[in-house]
Order: sequence, then structure tokens, then C-alpha cells
Amino acid sequence: MRELIPDLIRWQAEKTPVALATVIQTWGSSPRRPGACMALTARGEMRGSVSGGCVENAVVETGLQVLASGRSQFLSFNVSDESAWQVGLACGGRIEVFVSPFAGELLQSLVTSLQEQDSIVLATVIHGPQSSLGRMLLFRNDGQTTGDLAGAILPDLMRQAQAALINGTPHRAWLNDSLELFINVFDTPPTLVIIGGVHIAMPLVSIARLMGFRTVVLDPRRSWGNSDRFPDVDRLIHSWPAQGLAELGINSHTAIAVLSHDPKLDDAALKVALASPAFYVGALGSRSTNARRQARLRDHGLTNDQLTRLHAPIGVEISAATPEQIALSIMTQIIQVRNSQASSLEALSPAGVGGSL
Repeated sequence: MRELIPDLIRWQAEKTPVALATVIQTWGSSPRRPGACMALTARGEMRGSVSGGCVENAVVETGLQVLASGRSQFLSFNVSDESAWQVGLACGGRIEVFVSPFAGELLQSLVTSLQEQDSIVLATVIHGPQSSLGRMLLFRNDGQTTGDLAGAILPDLMRQAQAALINGTPHRAWLNDSLELFINVFDTPPTLVIIGGVHIAMPLVSIARLMGFRTVVLDPRRSWGNSDRFPDVDRLIHSWPAQGLAELGINSHTAIAVLSHDPKLDDAALKVALASPAFYVGALGSRSTNARRQARLRDHGLTNDQLTRLHAPIGVEISAATPEQIALSIMTQIIQVRNSQASSLEALSPAGVGGSL
């Protein structure tokens, strides 16, 4: 959804009505997970994706109908193995998509929240009385809400939204046995903090941005960490690691790659990073370098549990031989860890059908 922000802002300024198509559930093969969105206008402009191929075309046609009528529609596509490639699937499966009008105050609130990098939940009625279909509630992590869902279901819905913010997983839920909602989560974008503006950091910033990460390079040495070397980085910090990491406010959406190969910087950064909620911490260096590093960190009071969080030598083993290949191996490991944690949370998330909370 965040990649749609520029177009949503433009359409809003033009007062152009927008329809939002959301993947509700998939079975079998699908390149897009539940929660994936596509926005479209009556002029046929579309941004985002719900799958690809003829499913995309059918969703666009439905979106135009929704914009003309103002009435939401629920779509279900069954795809055989024989025709799967035409639809953009690796093999057969089933996709459910909900298409609804999306405009006004809710759109403004969504755009503002996404620009502010907030974690938000968008709850949409997908089954129930026709008058309720497509009604939405936007719930921000600061507790603010916008939308046209209220009444007796609001307390249960707020609990659903708060739970979704914690586990970060979209799901379906029945409220009061009469309304089924899709609880979609737009999480805070992940951030990659790189300690040391070394040569490996330059391609790593580019790859991380391509993967949807905000990027930060922290190096007190201005000759290493400067805008000439890092023209596309989101933020440059010229301070020592302890101070710089404290300013950033590390959270569970933060990955930290320690690359300076200078113990004065690396050790200071790792003492903070390994005691933080960062989902990933890695450090450059050989196995012998890491053994000496771990001994120093133990002397500084870090526990064995904290030290086991450290990925060192950093990156997955791909026999990398260039800075670009090393950067690729690091980013691969970061995504591997993040996706593994997301899968674990998804396994613990609500089943999606059943009674209200």
C-alpha cells in the first residue's frame, strides 16, 4: 500500500474517486498474499497488484462497476492447473478479492498515516447486509480512528485491531455473527541501520531500498558517511553508535548491519543493538574475528542469550567475492530472518473465521 502513496495523493488532490481492491484470501499458489492492494480510478488508471494476468483484468472491470454504482463487490476466482500461468500463478488455486469505493476523510487519514510511517489497521466489512458492505474503520497505533463503523461492534473491532497491530497479520473475523470483516495491517516499514560507511554499504543501501527498507548510515567519520557516497540513503548520522542508535529509537522493525570492521565502532554498536528489540543484528568479519569480538562483548556484560542473536559472519553463504555480492548476501539473510519471524507470527494469528473476540 505504501507504494501507492504518490498516486493516492494525486488522485485526492484531483478529487478523483478511487476503488480499492484487496486480496482477502488465497488457496494454493498465489504471488500476492492476503492484504495486497490495488487502487484504480474511473479513467482506468491502476496502481498496485492483486495477482496478475486475467484476474487483474477482471478486478479492474469490477472496480469500474464499483465506482459507477458505489456498491462493493466480493470476487472469487478458481484457477485450474492448466490455465494457471495465464492468471499469473505457478499452479492452480483460488483467490478471493474484495473491491470497494475508497474516498473522502478515510482516504485522507490513510494517506497521512502512511506518510507518517505509522502502523495502521484498516477493517472492512466484506460479508453482511448490503447496507454494511464496504464500510471501513481505520485504526492507528496511537488509538485514533476514522471511518463509518461504530455501534455495538466497535469494542470488539477495536480489540481485533489492537491484536492485528501486535501480530502484524491480516485476517478475517466475524463480529456479532452478522458481519464478516477483513482486518488488514499496514505495518511500519522496516529500517536497515548500517554502521560504517564502507564500500559494501553503498550497494547494500541500494538493495535495501529496492526491498522496501528505509535506510540509515551511521558513521562519525564524515569522509566515509557522506551524501557523495550515499546519495540515495534516507538518513546519514555523524555520531558515535551509542548516541546515534539511541536517537533512532530501535524497534522490532529495525535491522542493524555492523560493517565498519573497527572495534571502536563495531563493539559500541553491538552493545546497544544486541540488547535492543531489533529483529536482526549482523556483523562483518571472519569466524576468528567474531570469536574475539564475542569475548570482548562478554567482558562488557552481554549475556549468552544476547550474543546468540548475532549473525556473524554476516550474510548467507554464497561464496561472495565482490562488495555487491556481499551486500546481496547480507540483504538475503535479513529478509530470510524477517520472513521467518513473520511466518511464525502468522501461524499464531487468528484463524480468520469464528466468533468475535
